[in-house]
Amino acid sequence: MTIDINKAEKIIQEYLLDEEILRKKLKNPKIDFGFQFSFPPGSKGHPMSLTKPKGKDFLLISVGIQISPPYIKALDSLKDNKKTLFFKELRKFIIFKNMFFRIDIQNHRYELFDQIFIKKDSTISKNSLYKRIRYLFNCTQYSNLMLDDFCSGQVKHEDVKRTMGTDYSFYT
Repeated sequence: MTIDINKAEKIIQEYLLDEEILRKKLKNPKIDFGFQFSFPPGSKGHPMSLTKPKGKDFLLISVGIQISPPYIKALDSLKDNKKTLFFKELRKFIIFKNMFFRIDIQNHRYELFDQIFIKKDSTISKNSLYKRIRYLFNCTQYSNLMLDDFCSGQVKHEDVKRTMGTDYSFYT
């Protein structure tokens, strides 16, 4: 299938601008186009990226998660291989949610991916794009809650900067 790269890029850029989440264009020889954006809208958004790999007919949405130092310390102090169990449970959750992923246990980070196929007319609906973005974002939030559960009692509240507040309302 031949995709009009310029048309697809323009549509995606317009969608991201409409919602005021576009941060910058990405340049890489392995992609036809890409954008860094922040979701949800506003100052508390999480950085994400959207790329169109060269020679492919889909968009790749990704989000990276670096576990914070207080949680790294808590994970490393857990007994009975609970750190390994956390990453095993995380992997099971991601697979259950039908997401692509990369996990780097040694460096306490992971990346989640989703893909959306571009239609034959080089378009994608705004609704389908935002459903996938929200889905990916919600998976990251759930993974944060999993980490909170695993490290329960190990992390002091004052050591953690809560960017989303205690109610996890993403639009306040």
